Amino acid sequence: MAALRSVIYLLVQLVTVIPWAFVCLACAPLPLATRYRVTVQWPRAMTWAGRWICDLRWEVVGTENLPDGPAILLPKHQSTWETFYLIWAMPRDLCFVFKRELLYVPFFGWGMALLKMIHIDRSQSRTAFDSVVSQGEAQLASGRWVIIFPEGTRFPAGVNGKYKTGGARLAIRTGTPVVPMAINAGRLWPKKKLIKHPGLITVSIGKPIESAGKTPEQLTREVETWIESEMRRISPSDYGNLRSSIDAHEVSG
Repeated sequence: MAALRSVIYLLVQLVTVIPWAFVCLACAPLPLATRYRVTVQWPRAMTWAGRWICDLRWEVVGTENLPDGPAILLPKHQSTWETFYLIWAMPRDLCFVFKRELLYVPFFGWGMALLKMIHIDRSQSRTAFDSVVSQGEAQLASGRWVIIFPEGTRFPAGVNGKYKTGGARLAIRTGTPVVPMAINAGRLWPKKKLIKHPGLITVSIGKPIESAGKTPEQLTREVETWIESEMRRISPSDYGNLRSSIDAHEVSG
């Protein structure tokens, strides 16, 4: 049954993303706030479609920790689910930091291009971070929150990838607090797997961590410590038989 539901869910995504991409393109002349509201209706719909078709339910813990002012969100990244959910569920518009190549993905990339996100040109490694800082400052000043996945990419449930310092460096350069987030969607929506398993996803939001007076390594360590400890609290079964390291992931193939 899970396999059939997963296939139906995939078909819903494929059938709806193309016409919605053209709707988004038609909104290109409109203000950014309007383009954002229109574009995020597709990931919102796909989150709810996952709920009703595949029984991917969710609960959110710690919403009181979301600040009233500028913030950089640093979530655990296990699944496509959180990219669908976070972009519409947060109380402020989000600005993702991602590699420039994603802009060339048909339909999906077109929608991202319209939302004035921060994209990194990895071929310009010497100046890439300065560009992220300048764009990040502008986005934060406009009232948006910047969101960066500190592990850089998705990792399977129970695996702790290497936390990169980019989010911490941006926070320190802009004087912005970071908000760690633990999300255990990977056990129900595994990376590069068709089958979606029914169950409850927990989104746990930590208290803001101030960046002032810290090195990028110190701030990143604080974020990693909170996220990985919280992951073991909200999803203990994922860590029972797996070593919490990227090495374990590589050994298991």
